Amino acid sequence: MSSAIDLDLVGKLEALSFRAWPALETRDIGAWRLRLAGGYTKRANSINALGRDARFDADTLGELEAVYRSRGQMPVWRLTPLAPPALEGRLRARGYRQIDQSLVQRCPLDDRFARDPAVVVHPQPTARWIEAFCQHSPVAPEHREVMQRMLRAIAPPVGFALAEHAGHPCALAIGAVEDDHLGLFDVLVMPQARRQGWARRVSATLYAWASGRGARFAYLQVLATNSAALPLYRSQGFRTVYDYRYWLPAPA
Repeated sequence: MSSAIDLDLVGKLEALSFRAWPALETRDIGAWRLRLAGGYTKRANSINALGRDARFDADTLGELEAVYRSRGQMPVWRLTPLAPPALEGRLRARGYRQIDQSLVQRCPLDDRFARDPAVVVHPQPTARWIEAFCQHSPVAPEHREVMQRMLRAIAPPVGFALAEHAGHPCALAIGAVEDDHLGLFDVLVMPQARRQGWARRVSATLYAWASGRGARFAYLQVLATNSAALPLYRSQGFRTVYDYRYWLPAPA
């Protein structure tokens, strides 16, 4: 990844991804965006800086943390290049620890990608899609209602891709289009179908589907340790724009 980060592009991709994976509640306090969704996924339950000039004095940090603690949730900070550079040291001093580096990657879309006849893209998550997602993601029973509310809140055009073979689900993914970008989320291949090219087939189908709706670029978020997915995305033309990490309170 280049050392020169385009903060305007970072801001655009952050805004797109917030809307493509919507929290149930969003609250802006100063230059901070708080996202809440009953504890389902760190991404939808995190504190995010909207600019490097965001205040992070002790009173401000305490105010942001209190929103989560008042709901019985631990505060989770998601630090992108938009966060003040000195914030990491302040969080460490407050007893936080860093986990899970994720890469935000982007690629151009063109006619290299074609829809696969084994992959169907639905405008809403079908019962079969939900069942496969909950079983293989997995989604804890207490989070399933929240998860379905979040999926229904994604603004169209949105595609829920499901690949099946011999009557069994093989892979699924979510694609959300806004302006000229497709956000690719939750690419999931079932255990019995791994190493058979299904991730490539389901993602390429969503790229082609999105191109037909005006998308010229795709972006995604992938764990830096995901050795299975990274070579696939690189072969499809994705390159890292920036990364982010979560900061959680240290265990008591």
